[in-house]
Amino acid sequence: MNVLSVDGGGIRGVIPAMVLADLEERTGKHTAELFDLIAGTSTGGIIALALTVPGPEGKPRWTANDLVDLYLTEGPRIFHHSIGRMLESGLGLLDEKYDAKPLEQSLKTYLGDAMVSESVTDVLVTSYDLEHRKPFFFKTDKAKQTPRRDWPMHEAARATAAAPTYFEPEKLTAQGETFALCDGGVFAANPAMCAYAEARRRHPRAEIRLVSLGTGQLTKPLHFQDVKGWGLIEWARPLFDVVFDGVSDATEYQLEQLLPDADYTRFQIELKGASDSLDNASEPNLEGLQNLARQLIRERADDLDRLAAELA
Repeated sequence: MNVLSVDGGGIRGVIPAMVLADLEERTGKHTAELFDLIAGTSTGGIIALALTVPGPEGKPRWTANDLVDLYLTEGPRIFHHSIGRMLESGLGLLDEKYDAKPLEQSLKTYLGDAMVSESVTDVLVTSYDLEHRKPFFFKTDKAKQTPRRDWPMHEAARATAAAPTYFEPEKLTAQGETFALCDGGVFAANPAMCAYAEARRRHPRAEIRLVSLGTGQLTKPLHFQDVKGWGLIEWARPLFDVVFDGVSDATEYQLEQLLPDADYTRFQIELKGASDSLDNASEPNLEGLQNLARQLIRERADDLDRLAAELA
């Protein structure tokens, strides 16, 4: 069973999108044809859903290269810094940093009215339910089995991308039950362990090949002299990055100990030459992220060739 997992990371999702575009070029196949399960958190959840949304004749509607264009064209609109919004939100300290409408419009454009149950390859997309205080998963198989737990893909994508302080949570209802959903990165910034557990649950004895794509390893240090006197306001935004980064690295460590190299492949690169921000959609930073993706592809060319041969 071939399983793909894509990390959260906001605009940095351009990195795994480009890696997948390269993999599609090497295999001559769509990502959805290469994997039996695709998992994602936040920006990775958007990638998972967009790569499995049905198009004409039931084939995948978008290629990974199409999603690279999504980040380059839609990213600046989604993460637009208007002076009015910055003042109103207190830079995200008093209210969410961004109006969600541009994000919702982009998701509707790329995902249309397709339901999670209609994904051409099974997906697992993470979110966190603030009402019930527990993880919430959008799953293709669950959506098929329980129609009341089937939602439009664009709503699932909106929920998984609702990063606290950046966008307001997504409210969903099912037979009178309310779910207030935010970014799954609060517990699974790297959803690879969730993906592995799901694959093992479905196929207890199957041979599982897991491919995990990162959105860039944080490198900016938080020095003791700077943080020792921080309070709630100073920690508000850095703490978010620390939690996401720590959870992602812990998952990587667990899988490295659990799975042999032949069954687990992780693609990640240090964010040197690009911002580690989730929302820096400036032209120079987008170019920097693309350069990092190209560097990652060059450095891991042998692994990509091997993987392409195995998957195809």
